[in-house]
Amino acid sequence: MTPDLTIGVVGPHDLVERVMLMGHAAAPLPCRLVAAAYRDEQEAPDKVTRLGPGVDACLFASPVPYDLARRSGVLTMPATYVQLGGAALVAALAKAGLDPRFDPQRVSVDVVSRPEVEEAYSDLGIAAGEVHSRDEPGATGTIAAYHERLHRQGATSGALTCLPAVAERLQTAGVPVIRIRPTSGAVRTALHTAALLGAHHRLEESQLTVVLVEVPTLREPVRRAAPRYWRDELRLSLHRLLVQEANRINATVWPIDDHAYLVTATRGSITTATDGFRVLPFAARIREELGLAVEVGVGMGRTTHDAESHARAALARTQAGKQAQGFTVDREGRALIPAPRMPPQGSGALKPKGVEVLARLAAKLEGGDTVVDAEGAGKMLGVTPRTARRLLRTLVDEGLAWPLPPNRTPQPGRPRQLYRLIVEKLGPR
Repeated sequence: MTPDLTIGVVGPHDLVERVMLMGHAAAPLPCRLVAAAYRDEQEAPDKVTRLGPGVDACLFASPVPYDLARRSGVLTMPATYVQLGGAALVAALAKAGLDPRFDPQRVSVDVVSRPEVEEAYSDLGIAAGEVHSRDEPGATGTIAAYHERLHRQGATSGALTCLPAVAERLQTAGVPVIRIRPTSGAVRTALHTAALLGAHHRLEESQLTVVLVEVPTLREPVRRAAPRYWRDELRLSLHRLLVQEANRINATVWPIDDHAYLVTATRGSITTATDGFRVLPFAARIREELGLAVEVGVGMGRTTHDAESHARAALARTQAGKQAQGFTVDREGRALIPAPRMPPQGSGALKPKGVEVLARLAAKLEGGDTVVDAEGAGKMLGVTPRTARRLLRTLVDEGLAWPLPPNRTPQPGRPRQLYRLIVEKLGPR
């Protein structure tokens, strides 16, 4: 059975209480409602943050808190809000018609858009020429001042507001005010929409996704005889790193061959790992810790076969260097957003001393061999093995070299410690 959806209800205390009393029965799908009440609309972004990532969708009391949360960047889930035009505005106008202080043709209205105001007046057969409306977002004090200024100038008989905090300020200032409250039908419609948005979001997030990771360094043949174990150790280290990353996002990893790995995950987990498909997954850490450049393709599909096929298509685009086509293909076979340019290796945060030592060693390497020990490095640098050993440790600390397993020989004494120099971090040579 599919677990219940979770909908966060963000709004003033009275509306949140009203929605909670209506309960999940008003929604088309089984759902759990989580209250996030505030005293002022400016608190809406903080309330959304406190709800956390466990919420499938958010329901806001009006467009104002929704817009505040959206502008602050805290909305990581689908969201909607209760409509306050239509029947809600007509109900407020009916109250105004029964209040001797009000002339419904001379009022100020906030939050509700001008077309909605004119539509409601047209339905009632009332002229709206002297009705003032403001739908721009703003602080509580700013909106209250808008209503108060118009009333003091004699342009309006009172205010119709969607915001409880504004209503309180206007009452204190002596301005006649009526709250535009959502109707039960509007709340049910909003709950219905939030539930459908949450269900769709959950299906999207659970969509099967496959990531193919290929390592050109391991794919290319060795230029000269070199210790095979360093390649084996490199594969093991890369596999270990990918497993750590996969565990972090609840994914699984399988080696495909000597130079490629397959990661199976969900769209939601890969979205997190790629910052919304803007950066290659796993590539930065692999480059930082192992000094390797990788080629990555991400694919989605209804089956594992489809997802892997799309991942291979995306990988082919990456290998072809067609950056504008992106590194991700959705389940319909279409490329998602373009892949950004990777930052050049060796630029930025590398320490000058380590880079200088690595460059001097790289200049004297022969045949593409990048494995050295303290004695060989000492000869190339013109220093003692002891000093060379210290310099090689410095390279390791700075991420410019990688210690290999000791080379055990039949001769007595301490086995040689070998290091693989990560010359790729020097950039083009």
